[in-house]
Amino acid sequence: MINKPGDLLRGYVQVASLPVIYTKINEAVNNPRSSMRDISMIISDDPGLTSRLLQLVNSAFYGYPNKIETISRALLIVGTQQLRDLALATSIMSLFEGISGDLVTMESFWKHSITCGVAAKIIATYQREPQVERFFVAGIVHDIGRLIIYKKAAEEAREALLYCKTNAELLYSVEKKIIGVDHCEVGRALLQSWNLPPLLNEVVSFHHTPYSATLYPVETAIVHVADIIAHGMRFGTSGEAFIPPLNKKAWDLLNLPISSLSPILDQLERDLVDVERTILGK
Repeated sequence: MINKPGDLLRGYVQVASLPVIYTKINEAVNNPRSSMRDISMIISDDPGLTSRLLQLVNSAFYGYPNKIETISRALLIVGTQQLRDLALATSIMSLFEGISGDLVTMESFWKHSITCGVAAKIIATYQREPQVERFFVAGIVHDIGRLIIYKKAAEEAREALLYCKTNAELLYSVEKKIIGVDHCEVGRALLQSWNLPPLLNEVVSFHHTPYSATLYPVETAIVHVADIIAHGMRFGTSGEAFIPPLNKKAWDLLNLPISSLSPILDQLERDLVDVERTILGK
């Protein structure tokens, strides 16, 4: 049994290090002396990232009327921080390999994560939240702790998955007693090792228990609701076989009218096609 989340991260260099390209982008965005040209040159040095970002900002996910053909133009229209967040979301997916397909397939895992991210961004837009790309990133990483568990504690993970299916229980509710830690704790430890923003740490920590969020309760509630929607639509899975319950306090905090659900789901289905094709290459 695992004693603490950090035990799963030790010796796993591939996970402990974010892609160099994202680190460079983040340093440039946070440096007041950096210009948009500097940031544009950093991104353009990675043709794969450049292609993904341009496809994404030209997709229905954004709906800009005129085609954005260059990174410099994307920085002007989308914004430097927002494009950095998109770079983070697409870069993280290249880090995890070697996870057994009997635990989860990477395609299924990322489909669920992308669905949650797109849903969170749409809900945030309805809520008139600023910088909605941060919600997309939060959705992408909300279950990332599970990948570490699957990689470093595969046998315990298999036992937990079997237990849940046999006893019809939710995976997140039994992880701790079977594995020793849950994916929220492991995800938080990973994001802290990456020195990512506190908002992401809080969302990853409390997306199943949004009433515990103290620093970013609204953001956590949005990702919680988005996660429930993603589970309900069955677009991929991170291993959870059942739909987790919706927390009433989180729903009440957002004050979303029931009438908004139908257009949110319609937009989610439209946007997912382009986003999955861009990020997953499907």
